[in-house]
Amino acid sequence: MSKKDLIQGGIILFVLMTIWALLRSFVFKPISIQDSSMSPALIPNEHVLAFRSSDIKRFDLIAFSLPNKPEQVERIIGFPGDEIHSMEDVLYINGKAIQEPYLDSYKKKLTIGELFTADFNLESLFNKKVVPKGKYFVLEDNRKENSDSRKFGFVDKKSMIGKVKFVYWPLKSFGRIDNSITENADAEK
Repeated sequence: MSKKDLIQGGIILFVLMTIWALLRSFVFKPISIQDSSMSPALIPNEHVLAFRSSDIKRFDLIAFSLPNKPEQVERIIGFPGDEIHSMEDVLYINGKAIQEPYLDSYKKKLTIGELFTADFNLESLFNKKVVPKGKYFVLEDNRKENSDSRKFGFVDKKSMIGKVKFVYWPLKSFGRIDNSITENADAEK
């Protein structure tokens, strides 16, 4: 290889690395799924891309960060001003019962009388009637694990990374994530 080829190769490598760094900084962030909190939508050891400038809607999978924890992915349920509660395994947003088809596979496994989501309301959890301004309420799909907003509180808008849209690893899971639960979805407030 000539000196000219090495210089050209170095320049190409530098340009590619710069493009990759810019994409990671401004367009998307790779996230590794650590646990089964979002199963079956996402499973442990899957790697996903969270897109930073995406329009976030209710029921989308979002990535966010918490102090002293790796990035997490959960389903956005409540926007600022929303009143959220669950009673007898039915989620209510602003007094309206909400269908959650992404939970059907879990609920089919329950015994008669068993609840998948324990009853809660924002007032009993946080002494607040509605989701505060600049905050969001998230829930896991695997609600029995209960390591979502019911445990750690509201997610601050500043800690949101973006909408999770794509699985890139392992290859058998490669593809777009279906966030098409629009029947009851509201645009971001």
